[in-house]
Amino acid sequence: MSNELMTFIEYIGQSRSISKETLLKALENAILSASRKSIHPASELKIKIDPPTGTIKAWAVLEVVDHVPENSDQLVIDRARERFPDVKVGDKVEWEVTPSNFGRIAASAARQNFTQALRQAEKENIQNEFTGRIGQILYGTVRKIDNLGNVVIDFQKAEGIMPLREQIREEKYASGDHINALLVKIDANTSGPGLIVSRTAPEFVLRLFEREVSEIHDGVVTIRGIAREPGKRTKIAVESADPRVDPVGSCVGIRGARVKRITEELGTEKIDIVPYSADIAVYVSNALLPAKVQSVEVDDEKHELRVVVKEDQSKIAFGRKAQNVRLAGKLVGWTVKLCDETSTERAPSIEEQMKIAAAKLSVAAGIAEADAAKLVASGFVTVDGLKAADRETLAAVEGIDTDALFAALEKLA
Repeated sequence: MSNELMTFIEYIGQSRSISKETLLKALENAILSASRKSIHPASELKIKIDPPTGTIKAWAVLEVVDHVPENSDQLVIDRARERFPDVKVGDKVEWEVTPSNFGRIAASAARQNFTQALRQAEKENIQNEFTGRIGQILYGTVRKIDNLGNVVIDFQKAEGIMPLREQIREEKYASGDHINALLVKIDANTSGPGLIVSRTAPEFVLRLFEREVSEIHDGVVTIRGIAREPGKRTKIAVESADPRVDPVGSCVGIRGARVKRITEELGTEKIDIVPYSADIAVYVSNALLPAKVQSVEVDDEKHELRVVVKEDQSKIAFGRKAQNVRLAGKLVGWTVKLCDETSTERAPSIEEQMKIAAAKLSVAAGIAEADAAKLVASGFVTVDGLKAADRETLAAVEGIDTDALFAALEKLA
């Protein structure tokens, strides 16, 4: 039994990267918990496993008394002095209380408890191994996709999970795929994988740039801001501490090699790299690239920027589904309101324009305004656009009443 036990401990330790000491401690606790009824009933018991031999022994902490013991936590002094000649009344001693054939009893009783203790040891091991790596990119292999759509990933020393919300919607994952993901959290309390990873976090793109651009890694070039819509587009603002180093050129690389490696990792996601400026008017003009800005009015009190562009630049400045201006606002951290040079009044904000479009679509299609707002945000702004879209695409819009929408479209057909 002893040799088999130590062989088992060594195998588990090597296969799960857990130290032998940790496993022995877990097994001692499991045996103690599972076999209290079969050994000495003292209140303070200890289980000790001898590492070289695997011999299991049980010990009780007993108080030495000079009379007949009143309870199982006491030991008469004459008996105690058989092993501890110098012991005195009132002392506490560890007294071996190992039952005969205890190895078999312990192994049988502790099987379930050890499984639980092993899981806990694994969690502690993961905590120690990965705590310092939160915010870093991990490389692993997709093991499976669970029933909730979560991606379970094998990171060799631990298993992780990428919840649906942390996945890029446009990406498809399959067992055996190699994958990079950002470690965002360690959950030691869950019964499943303990590492929580993400491919949608803005920091994921930031870490990719740090990995590919040596000037960023060395601190010469700094990423001063990042705004991201995962799977669609990311804008980053960069600044150089050395006037001789072009921050944008450093990130793009020779013939675009550096940024190409990042976009290949992100699939269809586009990357805009713009120069950072402490001048907010210059900064927002850079952030709206490739659109050309005519002028910028700064309202410090409202933390608002009124950006004027030529009429032929308006569509570029807004971008598809207002994505360009929305990301520019996130990047600079101000409210950005666009208008073309022919406007005599302040242009409505993106949010106001989308609200107006949602109200019109709600009336025209005969659907709830809340559903219309979600459809507009997904790029469906007209009834004709809804009619042209296939049902699978419409059903993919989160949070809408698809039954009501399809019923309304049938009436309009």
